[in-house]
Amino acid sequence: MKYSDLNLRQLQSFVTVARLGSFTRAAHLLHLSQPALTKQVRQLEQTLSVRLFDRNTRTVELTRIGKELAPAIEQLLREIEAIVTSTRGLAEKSRGVIRIAALPSISSTILPRAVARFRDSYPGISVILKDILAQHLVTMVKEEEVDFGIGSLNGTDPEIKFTLLLTDRIVVVFPPGLPLERKKAIELKDLTGLSLILMDKESSVRRLVDRAFEEAGEFPTPAFEAVYMSTAAGMVRAGLGVALLPSSAFDTGELTGLCSRSIKHAPLTREIGVIQKPRRSLSPAAESFLKTLKTVCKQPN
Repeated sequence: MKYSDLNLRQLQSFVTVARLGSFTRAAHLLHLSQPALTKQVRQLEQTLSVRLFDRNTRTVELTRIGKELAPAIEQLLREIEAIVTSTRGLAEKSRGVIRIAALPSISSTILPRAVARFRDSYPGISVILKDILAQHLVTMVKEEEVDFGIGSLNGTDPEIKFTLLLTDRIVVVFPPGLPLERKKAIELKDLTGLSLILMDKESSVRRLVDRAFEEAGEFPTPAFEAVYMSTAAGMVRAGLGVALLPSSAFDTGELTGLCSRSIKHAPLTREIGVIQKPRRSLSPAAESFLKTLKTVCKQPN
């Protein structure tokens, strides 16, 4: 027997006749002619090489093998129907899960607004957000632990597709009252001798800052390092020093009451974008979320 010889119509015909005990009533329920229904059952019997029904002009009864097969095939059809229903839900974006890895600075600013708007249109879709440093973010995308990432890249990577969303500036953040407040913009040499609060070495911001200092011929030793912007902001607020943070940090409200100034150094901007595996298609839900995210990125806060 070839499994390809079986088809769902034959199986559905069999279980319907078995349930109703009548070819006539089964044909009516399935919107088939009785000869067409009889043909479906006979083809199934030929494929399985067994007799499924004992029938005469008055009665239709399942054979012993038919009695054993009927509940198993009925369960199989229910499972297939559940799979089809589930798949349609994914295609129609009425259900599903989107998994995203994003930089902490993006996870606490842009993404919550995008998720809120997306949920208004697709309440049945769950969004799992993992806030993670840049170095680990790319790994999660490559290993397909998430559908896509939102972050920045350190150079080019043939295993990654990058689509730009926005450009983020790095600024100096400090408490009011410092001499820096009198400046419109700050040069890196102005930070020499100050207590610096820098982000963790694995962060995209730290890579930019270290590169900028190196190009300026400055090699400061940070007084403190922080993994999350909220920690760095707390240190600044406590008077422990000045921090170099992305301008998007102000969107979180963590920097309320603190001062900031731009830096006179051209490379101190980072490109934030969608990080995906090339030639890997996204689910309909994930595609729709990216459209929502791009719209949010274009709008002012």
